[in-house]
Formats: sequence, structure tokens, C-alpha cells
Amino acid sequence: MTDVVVVQPIACSAVDLLARAGLRVHSAPAPELAAMRPHLASARAVITRNHGFSAAELAAAPRLEVIGVHGTGMDRVDRAEAGRRGVAVVNTPGTNARAVAELALGLMLACARGLVAADAAARAADAGWRERASGIELGDRRLGLVGFGHVARALVPMARGLGMEVAALTGHATAAELEAAGVAPAPDLDTLCAEADVVSLHAVPGPRPLLDAARIARMRPGAILVNTARGALVDEAALAAALASGHLRAAGLDVTVTEPLPPDSPLLGAPGLVLTGHIGGAAEEAIERTGQAVARKVLAALGLAAR
Repeated sequence: MTDVVVVQPIACSAVDLLARAGLRVHSAPAPELAAMRPHLASARAVITRNHGFSAAELAAAPRLEVIGVHGTGMDRVDRAEAGRRGVAVVNTPGTNARAVAELALGLMLACARGLVAADAAARAADAGWRERASGIELGDRRLGLVGFGHVARALVPMARGLGMEVAALTGHATAAELEAAGVAPAPDLDTLCAEADVVSLHAVPGPRPLLDAARIARMRPGAILVNTARGALVDEAALAAALASGHLRAAGLDVTVTEPLPPDSPLLGAPGLVLTGHIGGAAEEAIERTGQAVARKVLAALGLAAR
């Protein structure tokens, strides 16, 4: 019998927290329904990361009471079916914000200085690379934030520490909050795209890409795009074309529409692209904080106290 199915690995201390509350925990070796099905049959709770939890998986868990999302994004959980079944869905907003913000900053630096190409040149003993390299400084450049949630707010002092000007497009922060953070309000997305040297995405995706071909075309020539939020925010074919044409200097993507990227993705051949494979929250400290938080929220949903 299993009480909690951990779909993807979480901190050992979080598993211990669940076990100390008297729950029997099964950590799935892989997020595959066929292998999880026997354990889902008796599970009262599941904890998932970026895999989410589908309607088919919900159907295999008739006793399920709560789905715990290790992180913020719940878009890969079938919340409509969960709601129909009376299954609670909880997440842990903010627990990995610093880790994701630091990765966003790292992607900006990697894009600005061409670090991936420089690494390849150094490994190939390309002595002429230094003369051919043409990076840019981020100081005195303008960073445009699309969204102003936990990650974007954590990123602001990091970027300002480099001397960047920061603007944000948000409907969830007051003018006073932006002013206190040293952030200028952007009137609309088109203006932000036209004025920012670096555009960093921190929004929730809708039915269509927020940065489609038209908006990518409005970005400043030589601009950098960074996405640590959700792959669906970007038209990937349009981005690949903008990189190939030289309209954009570079892009750093921690997330893509399909993960991992399929072999025929146009992104794989795009110059100036840095891919990191959804590691935004994969820092030791963030994994510990997030695991503890999601375990406590699952226990609360089950009416159990943490010990």
C-alpha cells in the first residue's frame, strides 16, 4: 500500500517529513504511468515537479486527495479534472525564486559574452577566437521584465547590481511597489520589446505565444531574450529565424514547449542559443526549501501535522 507517490525526485528530508507523519511513500524511478499505476491505486497524495499530472494519471488514482506541485507552475496538472474529482492542487510559489533568478542572470551573461561558443573554441584550441569574439557589457543596458512575480522581483537587485536599468510590464504590482524596487513601469509589451536590450520572461502562458514573430521583430536589433518561465511563451520557429538572421544577438532558454527538444526542432541549429533544460530550480538550497514546503502543504491538505 502506498499513501504518497513522488513522481519526480525531491529532497530526502521532505520524504522523511512525510514518513514521520505516518505516510508510506513511493518514489517513482521514472514518471511513467504503467510503472506508477499499482502505487497510484492506493495513493492519497502525489508530488510532482515539471512532469505535472494528467487526467489519465488521475483516473489511475481513485483515492487521491491532493496533488502537490514542487514549484510554482501548475499548467501541466489537469486542474479541471482534479477539480471535478475534488482533488486539491497545492504549489510552492517563491521557494525557488532566487535559484531561478540567478539562472536568468547567468543566461544573460552567457548570451552577452558568448560563453558557450567561447568554451567550444577554447576546447578546440582556437587561438584566434579571442580576436573574433564580440561580447557586450550588460552595465547601462536596459532589462525588460515581462511579469513581476517572485522570480522577477529577485532578479531586479541582481541586474541593478550590474548597473542595468530595469523596466517591467505587470498588472500585479502598484506604481509604488515598482518605484520602491527601482523599476520603471512599461506601458505595454510592444514598447518594452522595442526599448529593452534584454527581455526576460516571467509570465503565465496563454493560448498563443506572448512573443510571436511580430513581437520578436519589434525587439531591438542585437537584443537578448531570456526565458526561465514557460516554453509556450515564445514562438520557437520565429525565435530560431531571428537568431539565424542576426536580428537577435542571442537567447537563453531554460524552458521549451517540448522537453527535451525533439531532434527536428529549429532551435537546435540556431546560432547564439543557450539551452539549460529546465534547471531553474535545481539548486541544492532551492530543492531543499521547495521539498520541505510541498511536503508540509500535502500534509496539511491530508489533515496531518508535520513532525
